[in-house]
Amino acid sequence: MRTAHGLFTARDGGIIRAIDETGSVGLGEVCPLPGFNRENWSDCESALGNLGNHVSWEDLARLPKELECLHGAVAAARRMLELGPGESDGENGDLPLTSPAWPVASLLSAGRAALGEVNSRLELGFRVFKWKVGVAPLGDELALLDDILARLPEGARLRLDANGAWDRRQAERWLERCADRPIEHVEQPVNAEGKGSADLLLGLAGDYPTPLALDESLVRGSDITTWLEMGWPGVFVVKPSLLADPVTILRRLERAKSMVVFSSALETAIGARNALGLAFSWRGERRALGFGVWPLFHEPHLNGPHAAPFMHLADLTRLDPHQTWTALN
Repeated sequence: MRTAHGLFTARDGGIIRAIDETGSVGLGEVCPLPGFNRENWSDCESALGNLGNHVSWEDLARLPKELECLHGAVAAARRMLELGPGESDGENGDLPLTSPAWPVASLLSAGRAALGEVNSRLELGFRVFKWKVGVAPLGDELALLDDILARLPEGARLRLDANGAWDRRQAERWLERCADRPIEHVEQPVNAEGKGSADLLLGLAGDYPTPLALDESLVRGSDITTWLEMGWPGVFVVKPSLLADPVTILRRLERAKSMVVFSSALETAIGARNALGLAFSWRGERRALGFGVWPLFHEPHLNGPHAAPFMHLADLTRLDPHQTWTALN
């Protein structure tokens, strides 16, 4: 996968397997995302290694607070232990008995490879696409944008994800081109860090009609709270696998009636089941899921639901996290 952060060919992470006194098992995935958040797997592994094999939940709560992915994995394993093997995540501890199909955004490759992918995925039934930009020269990508849009049928929508690659002038040029076109949103147009980045994002969101989405700006749960307090008018791209307490954060977003897109952190089936369980419990507007990424891994049992135009609750409940654990061992 090529993005403005570079080329990814491997994924470092780990699976937490917690066994309580009764022999019940809970599983959670630690999957920090290189180039996105400040955590890495080696720090998480070291923190766990200092605990020993027999710990209490209080011991785990005292893990370094900056390791949000690790705390999120511990929380997911605990939820599985408390709910039992047949249940999944959700605000109230379980999933709805029924749920309508949820559209999925198909992830397109950066560059010209996206052109051929659009045609084949339209045939599969996809109508929402996400294209990684900020990788090639700006002029080349703007020309490709016209070619991609020309292939989309009426009603199809395209998301652009710059991964913070543009400066202000480049972002303005893109947003001028996007106006009055079927662009659902432009994700993280400028860098999330640096002096004035928040003011720049808020300014761009107010100056152009195409909605903007925050992604790299939402590294921690506290970041989401900060942007809510600033009155962010655009979309929040939420990766549940990266948050220490996604349930609480999602409640805040629901109360604020925020526009939310649930997105993958390139998890295995264990992380995908936890993240999608939270997504299916969302009571706000259902925007196309950013989970059209699998298959990613060579071992089939590691992958989440295969990328398809719609995801159903049954796709989630069919995932067996214990089978994934066995495949890893």
